[in-house]
Amino acid sequence: MRTATALGVLTIGLAACTPVPAPDASPSSTPLDGIRVSPTADGTPATPIQHLVVIFGENVSFDHYFGTYPVAANTDGTTFHAASDTPRADTLITSGMLTHNPNASRPHRLSSGQALTCDQDHGYTDEQAAMNAGRLDRFVEHTSRDSCMGAFGEPGLAMDYYDGNTVTALWNYAQRFAMSDNSWDTVFGPSTPGAVDLISGQTWGATLTDPHTGAVVRDPARAAAPDDTGRGTLIADVDPAFDDCSRTSAPLGRFPASAHTIGDLLSAAHVTWGWFSGGFRPTAPWNAATGAPARCDASRRNMGGGRITDYVPHHEPFQYYPSTANPHHLAPTSAAMIGHDDRAHHQYDLTDFDVALRGGNLPAVSFLKAPAAQDGHAGSSDPLDEQRFLVETLNRLQTSPLWATTAAVIAYDDSDGWYDHVPPTILNASRSSLDAAICADATAPVIDGQVGRCGPGQRLPLLVISPYARPGAIDHAPTEQTSILRFIEDNWCTGRIGGGSFDVRAGTLDGLFDFTAPPRMAPLLLNSDGSAEG
Repeated sequence: MRTATALGVLTIGLAACTPVPAPDASPSSTPLDGIRVSPTADGTPATPIQHLVVIFGENVSFDHYFGTYPVAANTDGTTFHAASDTPRADTLITSGMLTHNPNASRPHRLSSGQALTCDQDHGYTDEQAAMNAGRLDRFVEHTSRDSCMGAFGEPGLAMDYYDGNTVTALWNYAQRFAMSDNSWDTVFGPSTPGAVDLISGQTWGATLTDPHTGAVVRDPARAAAPDDTGRGTLIADVDPAFDDCSRTSAPLGRFPASAHTIGDLLSAAHVTWGWFSGGFRPTAPWNAATGAPARCDASRRNMGGGRITDYVPHHEPFQYYPSTANPHHLAPTSAAMIGHDDRAHHQYDLTDFDVALRGGNLPAVSFLKAPAAQDGHAGSSDPLDEQRFLVETLNRLQTSPLWATTAAVIAYDDSDGWYDHVPPTILNASRSSLDAAICADATAPVIDGQVGRCGPGQRLPLLVISPYARPGAIDHAPTEQTSILRFIEDNWCTGRIGGGSFDVRAGTLDGLFDFTAPPRMAPLLLNSDGSAEG
C-alpha cells in the first residue's frame, strides 16, 4: 500500500542514544580534540542501517525534476507509467502553478533532447531576490540565464522542468522506494554552502586567504560580514585552502581547527567513514621533495561532447577543515584502510568506493560525488549523464551482500536557481546589505547574530533507496540537507556538532523509513536509460 506520510511512525531505537552537544574546542588539528560523543557511542548503529551512502548531486530544484510527478508526457525519451496508487505530491500540477503562474514566463517541459542546458544564476542574493518577499514571481528576472555556448537555452529557462521521460530513474526510484516533497536547501546560495551544511550545519567561521601569500582577504561577497579577524559566513563557491588542486586565481576558503564536522564526530566514535570524489586521484602526484602540488586533470565528455574536468575542489567540503583535509590527494595506505584513519584523512577517489564495496569493506558512512560531467550540474552536466552514474552506483549497491543493511540517500547541494513554486518558511533570518526582503524582513531569529545563514532556501529532491525505505511513500514532513547530518548523528550516537550547527533544528528522516516491517530485499535494477531491467 502506497502512503503519503506527514510524520513517519517509526521505532528505530534512537532513544538509546543520549546525544551530548560538542562544546567549542580550542584550536587543534586533531579530530578528537574538544569533542564529546554520546556515552552510548560504540560504533553500533541505532537502526538496522549499518551502511549509509549519501549521493550528493548538483543544482536541482524539486520542481525541476518532479514538477509533474507522476505524470509524464511520453512524447520522447524513455516511456514512464506510474502506479495507479501513487500518492499525491506538492507539484506544479497539483498546485495549479503549471498553467497559472505569476512569473513572466510559465514553466515549460524540457525534452530528453534538451537535457544539456545553460547553468542558471544561483547566488545567495539572487535566489532571495527571485523569491520577491515570498511571492516567488521574479525567477525570470533574477536567476534565469537563457543562452550560453553549447547547451540549450530559451527565454525564461529557469522556469522549465523535466519529467519521467528524462529523469526516468529517479521517478522509478520514487515509485519503489521513498521520496520527500518537503526537503530544502539549508541556506540560500550555491554549491559550497550546501556541501558544508551537509557535513557541519554551519557556514559561519570561514576565512578567506590569498592563494600565494596566505594573507587574510576580506571579501564580503564571498564570506559575508567578516569580523576583525576576517571570519565570516561562506556564501559563495570558494575553493578550499587545503587542496593542491584548488585554483590559485581567487581567494581560498578555510574553517578553523576548532570547527567540527560529522567526520570528526564519527572518528571520535570509532565509526568508519569517507568522502569519495570522482577525479580525486591526482593525474600528477604531489612531489614532497620539490613541493610541487598534485594535479587533478582527469576529465570526460558529457552528452554534448564537452570535456569536463572530473574533480571540482569547491564541491569537496572536508577539504576546508584541517582535521579532515587530504591536501595532496594521497591514496589510502591499503584497501583495508578505506574508512579508517590514515594519511588519506578519509578523503578518497570514487574508485576507492568501488574497491571497498567489492571487498565487503564499505565504511559505515560514505559520501559520493560523481565526476563533474555526471553530477547533474547544468552547463557541465545533465540529467542523462547523471542518471547513468546513479543507476550504475545503485545497481552495484543493490546486488551487494551489504544491501540488507544499507540505505542510499540521493540529495542535492542547491537549486541552481531553477524555479520551485513552494515558498520557504524562513527559520533563520539574516539582515545585511546582501539580503533581500524574504530574509531581512523575516520574523525568525538570527542565530548568534551570524548573518549570511538565511534559510531554508529552495525545495530540493530527496530520496531514500533501501530495503527499509517506506515503499512508494511521499513524505511531507519538513527536512533539509542538515537532516542527513542529523540522521548520521542519531544512528551512530555521535552527539551533536554544536557551535550553532543547524543539526539541532533539522527535521528527521523518519517518514522515509519503516523499520517496523521486514526489509524488502527485492532490488530495483535499472538500465542506463532509467527503465527497469528485464
